[in-house]
Amino acid sequence: MNYVIDHDEWNHSPRKLPRASKIELPPIHGVLSFEGARSPSSRSAASQKVFLTYRTEADNWKPRIGICESAAEAAVAIELLLSPNVFDLKFQPAQVRFFDEEDGKHHKYTHDLLVEFCTGERRLIFVRNAASLKKPRTQRQIQLIAQASRRERLAHDMVVANATDYTRQRRDNLFRMFLYVSDPDPEADEIVLAAARRLKTLWHMQDIFPHVGIHQSRAFAACYRLVARKQLWADLDHVLWEWSRIEVAA
Repeated sequence: MNYVIDHDEWNHSPRKLPRASKIELPPIHGVLSFEGARSPSSRSAASQKVFLTYRTEADNWKPRIGICESAAEAAVAIELLLSPNVFDLKFQPAQVRFFDEEDGKHHKYTHDLLVEFCTGERRLIFVRNAASLKKPRTQRQIQLIAQASRRERLAHDMVVANATDYTRQRRDNLFRMFLYVSDPDPEADEIVLAAARRLKTLWHMQDIFPHVGIHQSRAFAACYRLVARKQLWADLDHVLWEWSRIEVAA
């Protein structure tokens, strides 16, 4: 007897699978654990979850685990971590509750990022794509979330980061910058920056390489670190490589 198998011969819709559990990281020797109010590590077919280790002055430069809801959120976080003015950064730092009169419901929201600057100023970062930010419902909820956060005194203010501004290429460049910055080489950075300042015909990154006297791989990594520190300029919405247009920052 021939049997009809569900989701094989007649039912062509995708099989509904049970929800996968969150990814739980075991303790890692020498690395501080994730300390967010909510772990965004559940598996998703729509968003790209990012796990990373990062260091801040607040943790005495010890590595800590950070977990991001999306690649754009990770890019925003990395851009902050590359700044010398940042003292601490928290992922999924706190939850707030608010009431939306339009739908008559109570909502719970977990903030994406909380940055503390060396000046002591604390700022919440709300990350969302452009299409969502244009919706009246999102705009209304941003105001309600900001009000609830002020009541809780979580930060001095809250800003919105447009995830659409972080193109795929910009994200990739930021991720590579983060890796190179995590492997410092002050000597190479000094040599490359000095050569770039001397050159009168600097146009592409590769124009620097014959004038530095160090291996090209070290010079290439130094260019990434110098762009990250805004001492060199490059268009991050294009691939950052040997043929990239590059110049000394003003």
